[in-house]
Amino acid sequence: MARRNKVSRINEAYFDQHDAQVKRQKRRKKKLYRRLMIFGIAAAIIMISLISFHVNQRLKHHNMQQQYTELSDQLADMEKEEKQLNGEIELLNDEEYLLQIAKTNYFFTEKGEIVFKLPEEEPSY
Repeated sequence: MARRNKVSRINEAYFDQHDAQVKRQKRRKKKLYRRLMIFGIAAAIIMISLISFHVNQRLKHHNMQQQYTELSDQLADMEKEEKQLNGEIELLNDEEYLLQIAKTNYFFTEKGEIVFKLPEEEPSY
């Protein structure tokens, strides 16, 4: 035998409102979770892109720093070479220096001079 429910609902309108309010709260919670999920995904995407951009920029900065130090070293070497070459130019403009080079390297002599070539190594005895 089926039992009959002898309990009647009192204030049925109040219960209907309460049930509707509970449904609305559940929908709001569901929407809130969706919005938070979308916001979290968007924030994660933005953070990942910013981190990758930052790492990329650091790598570029490091490479440029290395290139700068290499070029600075080259510049210093070239400046030393330039000073040396300028000094050599000044010496080559001096006539006495040119005569000295001509005498030692090319055996250039003036009238009445005799050139003796001595060995540059010391004797072994």
